[in-house]
Amino acid sequence: MLEDKRKVMVIGLDAAPPELVFNRWREELPYLNKLINQGSYGPMKSTIPPITCPAWMSMMTGMDAGQLGFYGFRNRRKYNYQEMSLVNSRWVKEKKVWDILGLAGKKSILLGVPQTYPPKKINGIMVSGFLTPGTEFNFTYPAYIKKEIEEVVDDYIFDVERGSHQQELEQIYQMTEKRFQLAEYFLDNHQWDFFMMVEMGTDRIQHFFWKYFDHSHPNYQEGNPFQEAIKEYYQYVDKQLGRILEYADEDTLVMVVSDHGAQKMTAGFAINQWLKDKGYLVLKENLAGITPVDELKIDWAKTSAWGYGGYYGRIFLNVKDREPAGIIPNQQYEEFRDKIIDELEEFELEKGNSANKLSIKNNIYKPEDIYAEVNNIAPDLMVYFNDLAWRSIGSLGHDSYIIPADKLEPYSANHTKQGILISNQGNKGYMSEIDIKDIVPSILGYYGIDIPAGLQGKNIFL
Repeated sequence: MLEDKRKVMVIGLDAAPPELVFNRWREELPYLNKLINQGSYGPMKSTIPPITCPAWMSMMTGMDAGQLGFYGFRNRRKYNYQEMSLVNSRWVKEKKVWDILGLAGKKSILLGVPQTYPPKKINGIMVSGFLTPGTEFNFTYPAYIKKEIEEVVDDYIFDVERGSHQQELEQIYQMTEKRFQLAEYFLDNHQWDFFMMVEMGTDRIQHFFWKYFDHSHPNYQEGNPFQEAIKEYYQYVDKQLGRILEYADEDTLVMVVSDHGAQKMTAGFAINQWLKDKGYLVLKENLAGITPVDELKIDWAKTSAWGYGGYYGRIFLNVKDREPAGIIPNQQYEEFRDKIIDELEEFELEKGNSANKLSIKNNIYKPEDIYAEVNNIAPDLMVYFNDLAWRSIGSLGHDSYIIPADKLEPYSANHTKQGILISNQGNKGYMSEIDIKDIVPSILGYYGIDIPAGLQGKNIFL
């Protein structure tokens, strides 16, 4: 039967932005451009927040971050202070698309999908993603696949280590080459109905090298040696992608996706500096210099709010009978949250009219307003400073709330709220209403498998 021949191939390019793939470099990426021309494509709305974790798991479960119960790489496990846990595969309690396919007898090959370490049992093969601590750990299912990897590629690379820009660039290429080499080996030597790989190099090269090609970045310098680095890497990935696409026949649904996009990062906002000056965060002693949030001596009996840095801002409130030394009464919780929102918006207007002429748009979210449900411990407020053009800075001791771009090295790019989807199916051309949670219903729909209750999203090919 035709249905028995159907396969799905998902190629993930972490952080690939629609502006580069669909517009700026489309004609210079022949294999991606061919897919764009023959099927369906468009910007894909990411999660809130648009971060690798939770975005890839949202894509692979059809559920939002609130349902999944994690809101970034590090999350609160308990209502205490300054104790954050790094996410891993154990945080994901819901069925992923490959779990559903496995129940239907479909075999999967997974390579480098974020938040799959430690690897779990599947009907097929799993090689865990970039949060894997190293090749000395068990990073495959079944375990014997690790031996095969050692025979196929020497020193498999999960992520890039910091070094000089030239060293970072070389590592990115090495990592990508090994990943695609391994992908071809698996496709040649193992049975599959569902194949998915995620390349992290697109994310890494943008974070490190964005300022070198974007003329509008405040730190751009004409004629720098890395001006073409990102474009040339995308061209290299496109060629690698062309080799993988040879394994997709007429019965294969192909999807090229990214979990979010990227943009120039023009500044940072010192969230705890702002909270301290407002009187919401109180210290026990004066600072000797710039101090990370986890090292602050906070007087919790007088503190009502604190924050964390990262791609977006997280603000936590010190609520009575919730946190150990909480001081905000429950009946004043909403009023206090609304006050912080109003003051952040007032800051935006104040700065927008200042001599600096800063144009700021802060997006501020209450978790219960944006998620189908809120599991585990979400931030009390989530903030996109300047629509994510500014990073959130958690440290204290700065002489200004606004940290200039040259102080944020090595990063020169932040995330955006839209990734990409390109597919050989649908013949719909440009699509403007794609959501990251549409991927699972679309895959299941292609196989003719019923969509489980509780999933969000739609089959975009109907």
